[in-house]
Amino acid sequence: MKRSEKLEQILLKVQKPGRYVGGELNAVVKNKTEVDTRFAFCFPDTYEIGMSHLGMKILYGELNEMPGVWCERVFAPWLDMEEQLRRNQLDLYALESGDSLREFDIIGFTLQYELSYSNVLNMLELGGVPLCSKDRSGLSGIVVAGGPCACNPEPMADFIDLFFIGEGEEVDCEVIALYQRFKKESRGRQEFLEAAAQIQGVYVPSLYDVAYNKDGTIAETRPKKNAPPKIKKRLMLDMDRAYYPDRFVMPYIEIVHNRAVEEVFRGCIRGCRFCQAGFLYRPVREKSIDVIDRQCHALCDNTGYDEVSLSSLSTSDYSDINGLLDKLLLWADEEKVSISLPSQRVDAFSTEMMNKIKSVRKSGLTFAPEAGTQRLRDVINKNVTEEELMKTVNIAFAGGWNTIKLYFMIGLPTETMEDVAGIAELGQRVVDAFYSNPNKPKGRGVSVSLSASAFVPKPFTPFQWEPQDTIETLHEKQRHLLRSVTTRKIDCSYHDADTSFLEGVFARGDRRLGPVLLKAHELGCKFDGWKDCFDLKVWRKAFAACKVEPAFYTNRRRSFDEVLPWDHIDYGISKSFLVRECERAYQAVTTPNCRETCSGCGAAQFGGGICHENRTDLV
Repeated sequence: MKRSEKLEQILLKVQKPGRYVGGELNAVVKNKTEVDTRFAFCFPDTYEIGMSHLGMKILYGELNEMPGVWCERVFAPWLDMEEQLRRNQLDLYALESGDSLREFDIIGFTLQYELSYSNVLNMLELGGVPLCSKDRSGLSGIVVAGGPCACNPEPMADFIDLFFIGEGEEVDCEVIALYQRFKKESRGRQEFLEAAAQIQGVYVPSLYDVAYNKDGTIAETRPKKNAPPKIKKRLMLDMDRAYYPDRFVMPYIEIVHNRAVEEVFRGCIRGCRFCQAGFLYRPVREKSIDVIDRQCHALCDNTGYDEVSLSSLSTSDYSDINGLLDKLLLWADEEKVSISLPSQRVDAFSTEMMNKIKSVRKSGLTFAPEAGTQRLRDVINKNVTEEELMKTVNIAFAGGWNTIKLYFMIGLPTETMEDVAGIAELGQRVVDAFYSNPNKPKGRGVSVSLSASAFVPKPFTPFQWEPQDTIETLHEKQRHLLRSVTTRKIDCSYHDADTSFLEGVFARGDRRLGPVLLKAHELGCKFDGWKDCFDLKVWRKAFAACKVEPAFYTNRRRSFDEVLPWDHIDYGISKSFLVRECERAYQAVTTPNCRETCSGCGAAQFGGGICHENRTDLV
């Protein structure tokens, strides 16, 4: 039976076959004989999640505009589809061509969250690609990875040939162009990797040796074969000139975020001490209003979407957000396109802004106070007061909203049980504010949702040295939160402590986790970010089999002098700044945002963005 016939039969036996058929509107299909380099863009989660990811949309469009390059999409098959692939001895394939993963020149993964690592290994195995870098030969089948988790690439060092550090628009194309030249000249894999390592933003882990101290900490990371001692991130300084697609691939099935998405700026001015993205993507670089307007209109014209989401880490911090909304609404209202802003800043939501986004369906507003007490908000440098939150929710209630969702974290440094109870108390004050507001929606009640995720210390943040709460401590705090809620008007949920524990291990882990990950894969671990699939008992077996103690990575406080697994990666944020911010946290002293004053984080070295926009106070 032919492969295509087998696939047709398989698709009748799985849920959501639309995940696996391809052929969507705006998908790029090329003639294989007219390209010399094939790139498999792999998202290590389901189609619905991967198709919602903006980074994939950008790079898919950009790479397919490169001469001689064909970029195709590959998603992790769900359990039923994997079972059918294995039973019928079929490889994991790309949606555009149906070809096996093993047939591609470059196999690229985006690492958006640590719990996807087991899926990376599973996808490689399903595609017939050797799992470990040392077992691959020849120039084809180069496995690369990028995304936020690449900031600490060490746990995946055994499996990835080459990491992209920072933003990918330029460096990805440079590496592919280098590959095209090496392929044309029939040169080898090792020679290619050594040459690629000379490109800024490229990390080749096989070109570095790691030495350890007797206590298990890292002594040093040594480069070899002329590899750079520090790998400096890449970033797009001029966002107006950065590639942005004018169309998205249109899915046949419902996906998580099925709408047009426009990136309005990168980075964040705020400096919340827990937020990795806020430091990784410094400095802030905005697109101009005219460019945003043109890109939004093109996306709606080419996709038929009637909603545009303005995406960034904190969209309401766009320097002229009201001017931007005015420009967009000139055509959006007439064409019945709604403009939405993701999670709002508590201190940036205004009556003027609310009136401009009235076209958004009133499904609720989301804010992120992050902590229940002012003391703890000062510790994490949230720079938001309860007075500002009450003012904001009252504006929302007067504007017709009656559903508010508030995001918090449990397990933050210096947190007490009083801080945990403060989350419920703050939620109660929001409920009370609704019923005290004379302009609230008539004849309707209020619904306040409190969502509490578990804090995980991340690299390149002021809290990268902090211990993570144990699972037992997190459970105790979660129970205390639930006991502190006294009204049915408040719905309270929290993130699973077991998965947060594993996330913490891999977030700050080193190369000794590679064998653990391989063992977990052998034991069947996959889709660890999914509650139905995750099993901490199996992971504990993998740790035990490899004689690795996971608490060494999660629950141990590190000294400022310790060599960290990611110290040879340079994101432009100085260690002295992070230390200073950590010390200020313990004093509950806040740091002003980047538009108020420069805090000397180090990002000014890149020579662009907010660091160099009419600034005289650079340090």
